[in-house]
Amino acid sequence: MLLSLQAMTDENIQLPIAAINSNTKIKVGAVSYLNTKPLIYGFEKGMLQDEIELVIDHPGNIADALLQGSIDIGLVPVAIIPEMKSHFIISDYCIAADGEVATVCLFSEVPLEQIETVLLDYQSRTSVMLVQYLFKFYWKLQPVFVNAATDFIQHIKGTTAAVVIGDRAFAQRIVSAYCFDLSQAWKNHTGLPFVFAAWVSNKPLSYRFIQAFNEANKTGITQLNEVIQQNPYSVFDLRKYYTQYIQYKLDDKKRAGLKLFLEWCTDSMPEKLTQMH
Repeated sequence: MLLSLQAMTDENIQLPIAAINSNTKIKVGAVSYLNTKPLIYGFEKGMLQDEIELVIDHPGNIADALLQGSIDIGLVPVAIIPEMKSHFIISDYCIAADGEVATVCLFSEVPLEQIETVLLDYQSRTSVMLVQYLFKFYWKLQPVFVNAATDFIQHIKGTTAAVVIGDRAFAQRIVSAYCFDLSQAWKNHTGLPFVFAAWVSNKPLSYRFIQAFNEANKTGITQLNEVIQQNPYSVFDLRKYYTQYIQYKLDDKKRAGLKLFLEWCTDSMPEKLTQMH
C-alpha cells in the first residue's frame, strides 16, 4: 500500500516516538558524492557517533538498503518514496537545486531533437525518472530509454545520449558537445526547485534524535571552508558548487516541487516507462 503524500507534512517530520531500541545504533545511509559532504561532515567529526552507524554508497544502493530495511535512514533519491510502505522525511536538509545543478545532466554529441536513445545511469533513481518526465512533458520527444551498465559513459556517441549524475558529471561536462542540465529544465518547465535526495526514514524516530540529526547536518553547511579543505577537488570549484548550484535547506518551495514530482512518480508507477534497477 502506498503512503499518501501527506506523509510529507510537518507532523511526520518530527514524531515523539522512539521506534528503535536505545541499545541499537541507528543505521544511516548516505551517498558517496561530493554534494553530500557538507551534510555528513558533522557525522564524520563524531556527532551522534554513539547513536548512529554511517554507511556510504552510491544512491541506488542506499535506496535499495532503505527499501529492504537494512538501514533505518537514508539520504535517498526521492523517487523511491512512493515505493515505501511508510516513510518519514526527518530532516530540514536535502540535496536540491533551484535552476542549474551541474551534476545531473543529459550528455549528448548531437542536439536534443536528434537523440534517439538515452542511457540511464545505473547509480540513479530520481534522475532517470526526471529525464523521462522532461522528455514527455517539456521537450515532447520520444527517445528509447535503456538501463545502462557500468561502462555506459563510453557509449555516449552518435545519437545515443546518457544521463550522468554525481561527480562523474563534472568530468563529462568537459567531454560532451551537449550538456542538458535536468534541474534547469525542470525549473524552466515548472518554475519550481527540484529536490534530488532527502533524509528519509522507514520508521518513526524521536524528537530528540531528529533535532540532533538536524544539528549535525547544519554543521557542515556552516563550515564549508573545512568541508572543502577536507575534500580537495581540481575539476570543479567546490565553493561555487556548494553555494551557487546545490541548495540544502528543504523550504516550502522545494516541498512544492517535491510534491509535484512525487505525484507524477506515484501516478506513473503502474506503467513505468522503464523498469528501474
